[in-house]
Amino acid sequence: MSAGPGYSLRQALPAEVLIGGNAVWSRYRQYPVFSARWLAGRSLLFCSVIAVVVVFTGTGISLALQDPGVGLRVALTQFAAFGLMAMLGPALATLVRHRRWPEARERKAVVLAVLAGMVLSYGIDRVASAYVEALVHPGLAALGMTPPRPPEPGAALKAFGMALNVAALVLVYGLFGGGLALRAYFSERRRWDGHRHAQALHALESRVHEADLRLGVLQAQVEPHFLFNTLASVRALVRQDPAQAEATLDALVDFLRASIPRLRDGRGLETTLGQQLDLCASYLALMQVRTGDRLAWSVPDAPELRALAFPPSLLITLVENAVKHGIEPRPGPGRIDVRAHREGDALEVRVEDDGAGLQPGLGSGMGLANVREQLAQRFGAQASLELQPRAGGGVVARLRLPVPEPVGVRA
Repeated sequence: MSAGPGYSLRQALPAEVLIGGNAVWSRYRQYPVFSARWLAGRSLLFCSVIAVVVVFTGTGISLALQDPGVGLRVALTQFAAFGLMAMLGPALATLVRHRRWPEARERKAVVLAVLAGMVLSYGIDRVASAYVEALVHPGLAALGMTPPRPPEPGAALKAFGMALNVAALVLVYGLFGGGLALRAYFSERRRWDGHRHAQALHALESRVHEADLRLGVLQAQVEPHFLFNTLASVRALVRQDPAQAEATLDALVDFLRASIPRLRDGRGLETTLGQQLDLCASYLALMQVRTGDRLAWSVPDAPELRALAFPPSLLITLVENAVKHGIEPRPGPGRIDVRAHREGDALEVRVEDDGAGLQPGLGSGMGLANVREQLAQRFGAQASLELQPRAGGGVVARLRLPVPEPVGVRA
């Protein structure tokens, strides 16, 4: 069995747990019930109200008896008595809760503490009432204001009156001396358990979502459309041109090494521009070997930009599109150039090819749709993707996004 409530008694409750408003008189309810700060706030509130009441009471008695001393002593007695009645049960329960006992034991002890406070409050009330009556009675008698003694009731009526009096005392002492706080204490436990369950569920959903994203990155980086074609090419080259087959396998291994470890180290969703440039370089090197050196390419070093955070799978998707829709459909040699530069608060990355050019439906594919969706989710209207014709033939894919802060990932 675990000890304590599972949350700090010194800090405010989460917004999902607390039920008190933000008004000045209810701010103490932002802290756990029967905590030190809760008790201090509640005591200040109750003592302030009691002080106002006893000032009026003492003033009235002083005026009625023409004796300010009696009025002052009555006011001080009532303030002390009512203050103890309001705070005694909650104070005992606060001492219990700060013992950090196991939950079941703490609950029983808190209830007993509040009940003990109610019993003690009854005794304090009796003593204080007798003292106040002794102070006031001589003055009332001197003024001829002593109330007549009521007739002695019958046995049945006396029993009924006693039962009614006990019920009233239990209600008054229960509400005034911590009964409502006891109810709030148990409901706080239920709300905290619900909050903890919701947090666990949210964390699980976040892990599932992150796993889905990593799977998407893995599929985008490790299983692009060329992978099976590359393996098929290697199989065909094994007998015809073993050297070419070996070079293709080496390039494929380099590409896989550039992508898979980023997912294994738990940072597949937090990459830098330098990592993405390296990934594109390994991919283009592989495609160059596969096409028999028909493809020429360039990827910038960009040492001043490599440490900037950059979303995964965006740039490689644009490079793959340039190969698939630009270079492969066009016979003869082709070239792809990746460029990156900073313009003020914006980072612009371009993928240029001299291939087949813009074709109908080129900008509506699934890959580019995913790029636009990821840009919208991460950056909103601050980021954009544009496809434009390239001077001299081909396509320019221009990716523009706000300059992020450098991340502590080795580029």
